Parts: sequence; C-alpha cells; structure tokens
Amino acid sequence: MQMKNALTIVAAVAAAMFAQASFAQASAPAARADVKAETKAAEKAGKLTPAGEGSAPTDKATTKSTKTRAERKAETKEAAKEGKLTPAGEASPAADAASGPKTDRATRKADTKAAVKAGKTTPAGEGSDAPKK
Repeated sequence: MQMKNALTIVAAVAAAMFAQASFAQASAPAARADVKAETKAAEKAGKLTPAGEGSAPTDKATTKSTKTRAERKAETKEAAKEGKLTPAGEASPAADAASGPKTDRATRKADTKAAVKAGKTTPAGEGSDAPKK
C-alpha cells in the first residue's frame, strides 16, 4: 500500500511539472524586434497615445479647409486683439475680470475688523473644517 501512495505522489508531482513547463512556453514574452515592429506600425497608423496627459488620438479630418492660411492668421490676430483667445496650458476658458473681488482691500479689512469686534467670526480652530481630536 505504501508503494502505491508513493507512486501516486510521484505521478502528481511529475504532472504538475510538465503542466508548468507547457504554460510557461505558451505565455512567453514577445521578442524585442516584434515589439518594435508593432510600435512602428502603430506610430505610422497614428494609433499611439501622445506623451503626457493627452487623450487618445482621434481620426484626422479628411476634408480640406475652406480658408487660406492668411485668412486664419488674420482671424487669430483679430481674436487676440479682442481678448477672445484661450490661454495656453490647461485650455481652460479665460477668467473674467469681473469674477474677482467686488471691494478693495481696505474695505474688506474694515469689514473683517468690525465682525471680529462684534464677535461674528469663528475663532481659529473651531470652524467646521477643524480637525477632530
């Protein structure tokens, strides 16, 4: 009986080793040359994502522009004079000048000082954002 159990264990170990070897060959990594060839093909097709925070590439327009380069440049100059161009960077819309403070600094300081005297301000560390102990 002991011999039969030993043979069963040996057979199980052998089967596991052969299975592991066959799986290792099936999932072998691609050769460096294959990866380079795939990357070059994707680059030619325009399927690579640009570096940085860019989004996935989109299909290029197949129609020609109806404006000449001079017309586009003139429109851009006109938009720059009117302040309608989007600032460079994160491509967020230009901030309105009217979105800033409505009062000057001296008025805000006087209002704050009056609120402190009247006891209408929240003491430091006791606001709703104060860390819990």
